[in-house]
Amino acid sequence: MKGIGRRALPTLLALLVAGLWGALLGIRHYEGGGSRVLERVEATLTDLRMLLRGARTPPDKVVIVAVDDELVRRLGSYPIPRAELARLIEALRALGPRVVAIDMLLLDRGEPAGDAALVDALRKGPSVIAGAASFSAGRQSVAGDAADPLARVPEAAHFLLPMAGFAEAAAVGIVNVSTDDSGTPRFLPMLFRSPDRIEASFPLTAAVLLLGTDPAFEADGLALGGRTVATDIGQLLPLAFYGPRGTIPTFSAADLLDGRLPADSVRDRVAVIGATVTGGGDVFPTPFDPVMPGVEVVSTAVSHLLTGDGLRRDRTVRLADAVLAVALPVLVVGLLSWRRSLAGLAAIAALLVGWLALNMVAFANGIWMSLAVPLAAAVPPVLLYGALQLWLDRRRAQYFAGQSALLREFQAPGLGDWLAVHPDFLARPLRCEAAVVFIDLSGFTGVSETVGPVAVRELLDTFHGMVSDEVVGSGGVITGFSGDGAMILFGLPEPGPKDAANAAACCVGLVGKTRAWRDGLPSSTGSRIGFKLGAHFGPVVASRLGGAGHLHITASGDTVNVASRLMEVAAAHEADLAVSAEFLEAAGPDVALRRAGALDGPQEARIRGRSGRMTVWFWRA
Repeated sequence: MKGIGRRALPTLLALLVAGLWGALLGIRHYEGGGSRVLERVEATLTDLRMLLRGARTPPDKVVIVAVDDELVRRLGSYPIPRAELARLIEALRALGPRVVAIDMLLLDRGEPAGDAALVDALRKGPSVIAGAASFSAGRQSVAGDAADPLARVPEAAHFLLPMAGFAEAAAVGIVNVSTDDSGTPRFLPMLFRSPDRIEASFPLTAAVLLLGTDPAFEADGLALGGRTVATDIGQLLPLAFYGPRGTIPTFSAADLLDGRLPADSVRDRVAVIGATVTGGGDVFPTPFDPVMPGVEVVSTAVSHLLTGDGLRRDRTVRLADAVLAVALPVLVVGLLSWRRSLAGLAAIAALLVGWLALNMVAFANGIWMSLAVPLAAAVPPVLLYGALQLWLDRRRAQYFAGQSALLREFQAPGLGDWLAVHPDFLARPLRCEAAVVFIDLSGFTGVSETVGPVAVRELLDTFHGMVSDEVVGSGGVITGFSGDGAMILFGLPEPGPKDAANAAACCVGLVGKTRAWRDGLPSSTGSRIGFKLGAHFGPVVASRLGGAGHLHITASGDTVNVASRLMEVAAAHEADLAVSAEFLEAAGPDVALRRAGALDGPQEARIRGRSGRMTVWFWRA
């Protein structure tokens, strides 16, 4: 029990450390305080999952009217004059859109006639124009109480809003997006706050105008038009791009002015006017396209709000991530400690593949579960635990090597006391009558290839210990263990009249104890292990073999060879034990084999390596 405790202590500590480390990362992730390194890793893995999911057909809710190279070439300038923008809006309204959204900053006064024409065009129907938020820090702040749905929205230093005339003619929405370190838009904030006001985003304002209802903000989203749209901490809307630029239907503003747009291409939709002109500067890298126009990014957010087809990453999903951050490292460390073998590695691989498959299926269905956080939680504890186990294994190997050095001079359990008194025993070979017993496991080689070296050592350790106890208790001597087998002598250090009878009793005990040992193993291991015994009686030559510092006692002769071959005869006849007639005669009429089981014989059997046949008896428990 103490040995088990010592082996279990490192595992328990590793499980505790793995759980605490996972809990630390999981809590920080749940509260929105993850590290920049993990965010970069998650961004890369998110791009990969988005590419694996593939491009999708966007809902038929939003179209883009592009201020493109052709229109700028005609007009000869960019930004386009306010009068031309007014004419563009007038032509667009004739096609019947529900909302016209202008993704352009109209901050300063222009030519008076053009400004007046633009104000007039904006007033003729539901319109939204762009504003912008300016942040004092390079990173948008989301500090505040997580329980308040409005407390952690991005905090701007001030807003850049359209000039008063335009702001009175149309609604205003903030167009800022939230990007990662690579510049890829990951979120679009729904709200922005400054010290004195809160402003809605451009996509949210456009969606509200189309649906004709105000949003209701909740801790994990916003209710809009009878639908709840999930948002992340700080009312950030995760972006799930439909594909490369142009995936959302995009029409040239030049074609619109020329009257080449079909009416049904725009009718009852949100029509977003924005720049795609080369060199316009408003582009972002996305998984599908390295130069996605900003107007398509905000149009993607408008579509998510109207249909709810974006990614879900709310506090419930973050809680699931936190649970996995604790469970995954604990499970992997547990499996690693349970079986450091091919089966254990296969179980770990199956666990990781299952987790990755679950994550990918969730992402394909719009649920953005983290990959980086559970991985970061699992890898360090597993590496540390693996290093600790290698160190402990090395310590164990050194310990057992030291113990082996103490015992290797005489490898004959049962002779210790005799050798202490008679140090010159077998200095010369000794011929004597002895009972020789062999025991061997079958199927153990195949088992050892699957359970791993540590488990093999433990199996052999318990098997050798069981055999040694039974043999020494019966008055025998083990002259050597050969892996999963043993050679046993009865007649050393001095022959006696009961040597064969003691050997027979030992065989009965070994069969029972070996079967009990095997049945106590896990079924996947024990069912693959068999055993067999052979016993013979006759003359042997006992001697010391080896050189200085490495001696062992053994016996040789025909009697030893026959006893070894009788194991094969026992296996061929599906018996536990095969004994020679000489052994049975030497054991006497009251032999334990007759009392404790079924003794079958005599039978004539051929012994490998000998001419002729010999009389053999078979015993089954």
